[in-house]
Amino acid sequence: MIETITKINGTLNGIVWGWPALILLAFVGILLTLLTRFFQISHFGYWMKHTIGAIFGEKHVTAHTGDKTISQFQSLCTALAATVGTGNIVGVAGAIAVGGPGAVFWMWLIAFFGMMTNYSENVLGILYRKKNEKGEWCGGAMYYLRDGLGSKKGCKQIGAFLAILFSCFCLLASFGIGNMSQVNSMVNNVNHAFGVPMVATGIFLFIAVSLVIIGGLKRIAAFTEKLVPFMVILYLIGTLIIIIMHAGQIPAVFVSIFRGAFALQSAAGGVVGSGIALAMQMGMKRGVFSNEAGLGSSVMVHSSSNVKEPVRQGMWGIFEVFADTIVVCTLTAFTILTSGTIDLATGTMTEAAAAVGSSSLVSYSFEQTFGRVGAGFIALAILLFAYSTVLGWSHYGATACEYLFGTKSVVFYRIIFSAIVFTGSVIEAQLAWDISDTFNGLMMLPNLIGVLVLSPIVMQCTRNYVDRRIKGKTDVEPMLSMFPDIQEMQKQAVITEGDD
Repeated sequence: MIETITKINGTLNGIVWGWPALILLAFVGILLTLLTRFFQISHFGYWMKHTIGAIFGEKHVTAHTGDKTISQFQSLCTALAATVGTGNIVGVAGAIAVGGPGAVFWMWLIAFFGMMTNYSENVLGILYRKKNEKGEWCGGAMYYLRDGLGSKKGCKQIGAFLAILFSCFCLLASFGIGNMSQVNSMVNNVNHAFGVPMVATGIFLFIAVSLVIIGGLKRIAAFTEKLVPFMVILYLIGTLIIIIMHAGQIPAVFVSIFRGAFALQSAAGGVVGSGIALAMQMGMKRGVFSNEAGLGSSVMVHSSSNVKEPVRQGMWGIFEVFADTIVVCTLTAFTILTSGTIDLATGTMTEAAAAVGSSSLVSYSFEQTFGRVGAGFIALAILLFAYSTVLGWSHYGATACEYLFGTKSVVFYRIIFSAIVFTGSVIEAQLAWDISDTFNGLMMLPNLIGVLVLSPIVMQCTRNYVDRRIKGKTDVEPMLSMFPDIQEMQKQAVITEGDD
């Protein structure tokens, strides 16, 4: 049965992650960057001030809400909980092991344009969100596909169909990228570092996940806002120590990355052109796996924020990709490349590193520097990263389930999701990653179609915000929602409460 699943998945993976899909992903990011006039660069200081800077200076950004919403900081932490996971450690290692150091360049490039893809998803998520029967905000790609794309002439049925398709793929992806692959990485690294049986770790994780997700988004957000900053800072300190200790290798690392990104042949040989193609494909796939820009996933939690300005939440999307890929993934890559696990001249793993496998490559790098304590540290980091990802993705899957089957179905979804946690502890590692790649791609396609069609609205909303908030124009009507009743409600709230 495993062989049959592997074969079917391999065929699907080749389709959804073929060059047409990757070109679409890059094209959407480039287009949105142009339409917003390179917002991620031209307003770099502004969005940094109103994201990471606002955490320390604006109380309403972090203050807990008494209603059904969550704070902007909680939405970021829950989104980062879902994105900052094993993709930042195991995924980056896998990209370098297969695509060589050049994969890092393509990971950077797709993240740069992905900032504006993620930004646009979150802007659209706020513009098209609605409240459910419980008074909770509900938003996501399924909503802007149905109500945004579906509002275009002759597109009502297409929008509704793509919304259902996206929700189905999201449901499947929550079991792959958000569950099995994360759990598999956890149990393997804990087994490598401490010798704990994988089944025992799987049972523990089943209990730990169930206790949190049963409380819904509020409990998940409250937990992740404490866990995410702690685990990210702890991991960054560890990687920086190794990089500083091997600082003399940094120039050679940069040379290896840029040389590998445009190498005509891969390090393992092959036809001319295979080097660029493999580095590009692995860098883009693992980059998207890590930051999820283009998947339309994190918008489902960002839409639950108490924010009123769509662009304000969009800026958190930019920061999310920046923190995930430009910071965390880069430090992971430099830890691997400076520590001697990769031959920088050939771009291949050393014999000793190859023996431990790509899934344990970062653990091996830390072990080379800190001994068994280093391996234990990475096992703990992966445990925290992957655990937080599982929690974040449980909300994404629950949102898709609610859209498809109604609010009452969510409790059954959470039971199934918890049960699959144990499955992830016993499935073969490579198959878990391959299935996750496939689900990612399937989820990405309908979302990108929606974002592409609605890109003029993103441009319009961005210019509206820039005119009002940055240029200080007072005669511009705010653009807060695509629904007149919600637009008026949010407009009155902005007037009463001020800039959020």
